[in-house]
Amino acid sequence: MAIDKNTMRSNFNEQIQLILMNKREDNNAFLSTSDYSRVIQQVKKSKKSLNTVGEKKTTKDYRVIRKYDILVMNGKEHLIRPIDEKNVVLYYATIDELFDILYDTHSAIGHGGRNRMVSELKNNYCNITNETIMVFLKLCAECHKKTVCSKVGLAPKPFLQPTFNSRAQVDLIDMQSQRHNDYRFIMNYQEHLTKYIVLKPLKSKCAEEIAYNLIDIYTLFGAPTILQSCSGKKFVTSIINKLNVIWDEIKIDYGWPKHSESQESVERTNRDVQEMLSAWMTKKDSLDWPSALKFIQFKKNRTFHSGIGTSPYEAMFGCTARIGYESNLPNTEITKIKTKEDL
Repeated sequence: MAIDKNTMRSNFNEQIQLILMNKREDNNAFLSTSDYSRVIQQVKKSKKSLNTVGEKKTTKDYRVIRKYDILVMNGKEHLIRPIDEKNVVLYYATIDELFDILYDTHSAIGHGGRNRMVSELKNNYCNITNETIMVFLKLCAECHKKTVCSKVGLAPKPFLQPTFNSRAQVDLIDMQSQRHNDYRFIMNYQEHLTKYIVLKPLKSKCAEEIAYNLIDIYTLFGAPTILQSCSGKKFVTSIINKLNVIWDEIKIDYGWPKHSESQESVERTNRDVQEMLSAWMTKKDSLDWPSALKFIQFKKNRTFHSGIGTSPYEAMFGCTARIGYESNLPNTEITKIKTKEDL
């Protein structure tokens, strides 16, 4: 039986308290709400001392300023790590916030494991430890189900093709039980070298509709040498025939999904997409999964992939996926409390 969120929260907090019993009181990885407020006041005091001519400067003042800064958003003060030349804001989280941060992140990336959690969290927070993440993951009922179904001690490693677009795979995710505006399936297309995916909503699983969606992909990224699918040779051959009718210059061969590691990677991607989609619909309180696919696609492609050691987006484009400015600052009025060096 799955553990409900409140029970999971309670168990998580109990285990964090046990960890805290063995930590030094001056640790900065775990901040209670009172510690958080105290540090903010100390940062203000140290900044004032350093910026006031004639006032005594202490070693503690310099140490505090090296570790912490304050960001004011809509009148609320947030403790952050001092912003470096990369202009990225990393927040300090309080103990009370940990569970919700981990729960939301874990759901958003389709119940990803430790490496994917670490990769995602390090973009926004600077004091969430691997130890904390592992405590959370051990309490996740969905992750336990995956562990039971998988081979103990083996992590699926995708078979990497020698060049981009050597091989690609197209599969369908059945969404008929959640039919929306006549859309019943999700086309999941994956380029094998980069693990980059493209998701498209489908009203049917006929070869013609799939082919038209593939043309959008191929006129953007080019076509693969080999196209394969879990659905077998007849399914892929019919798609290739339709592609040739639409675009007579295209030359694609059929291929079997021969490598079990690669096949397991694709199946795991399909599960991840479904779980991320479910989390999105719950968060947005919406059944419109076709509209969500573009966001799920972007989220999945920018998530760390253990098989290739980076995100599919970075493997495809050679840079980190960004959303606008080179900063994770929210689109709100922000005031950074300035240090002496800023003046």
